Amino acid sequence: MNILIVKLSAIGDVVHTLPSLAALRNHYPAAHITWVIEEAAADLIEGHPHLDRVLVSRRKAWIREIRGGRNISAVFREISSFVSTLRDRHYDLVIDFHGLFKSALVVLLSGGTRKLGYDSMQELSGLFLNEKIHEDMEKHAVDRYLDLLRHLGTDTKEPAFLIPVEEENRLRVDHLLSAAGIDGTTPFIAVNPVAYWKTKLWGDERFALLCDALIEELDTRIILTGGPGDPSLPHIEGLMKHPCINLAGKTTLRDLACLYQKARLVITTDSGPMHIAAAMGTPTVALFGPTNPDRTGPYGAGHRVIRKPLPCSPCLRKECDTMQCMKDISVEEVLEVVKEVWKDRIQE
Repeated sequence: MNILIVKLSAIGDVVHTLPSLAALRNHYPAAHITWVIEEAAADLIEGHPHLDRVLVSRRKAWIREIRGGRNISAVFREISSFVSTLRDRHYDLVIDFHGLFKSALVVLLSGGTRKLGYDSMQELSGLFLNEKIHEDMEKHAVDRYLDLLRHLGTDTKEPAFLIPVEEENRLRVDHLLSAAGIDGTTPFIAVNPVAYWKTKLWGDERFALLCDALIEELDTRIILTGGPGDPSLPHIEGLMKHPCINLAGKTTLRDLACLYQKARLVITTDSGPMHIAAAMGTPTVALFGPTNPDRTGPYGAGHRVIRKPLPCSPCLRKECDTMQCMKDISVEEVLEVVKEVWKDRIQE
């Protein structure tokens, strides 16, 4: 049996799909399973033990190059090669976990027999399916995706997150920690202050104050994580009274998973790294404003969400004149929650 998973992005959404992959492999142990994914999140699943093949779509790069008029013939050759590889086997089952036009196009091009997804007509994605289920938007994304597997009759009672952290990731993280003076006995807190949406940000000044307070009150080391070139991390570092460790751009996604696994806890905005931390089983303190933690919060036990139930929240807006829902979260409030989680971790 040949199965195709279509979940292209983003990092958090890919993490949310991992339990469905595990359930799929458990239900079809002999199947050949392919996953089509975009470049940004590919590191999370390449070499995954539950997968036989990963096909990476460079969709965003193709669009940029075509719009820029650069290497157009080469781009179309690459697209043609991607489609040929996608169609080099017949898929008995194609599952569209994404439900957008870009994923529906992959479903159409795959030529699969049984094309399963949600009954949503978002971006007309439902037109390309021949088997649909209702999408319950009141559920967490992990459970919504697992509904597709329940439809197939799989066992989904214990969702399993597996990010394939390998020895090279452990060695690289150990080297980064050692270079910062952290050994296996040194407790540290990982802090992810960045987010894709401006409205999800808490503020560099608040994070700097929080990190200094944690160093003073918990005698811990602070590690800042983020992408390369993100201005928030050096800004926060410059605002702090005490030294911290800035690992912005120094980790792959799997390195980040390994780092978070070693942390005593993770403090984060609503972002892809938040979901990686939760998937690794590390207690996560998440700051929420415009989004709904019931749908996209850190999944599993032991995590804490801090948010203010304003009448306008969750609004799911990427732009806001006040950002009051995030501004109303105080440093003192986050500090107290982190201290509670820290104490629970020590007592484990």
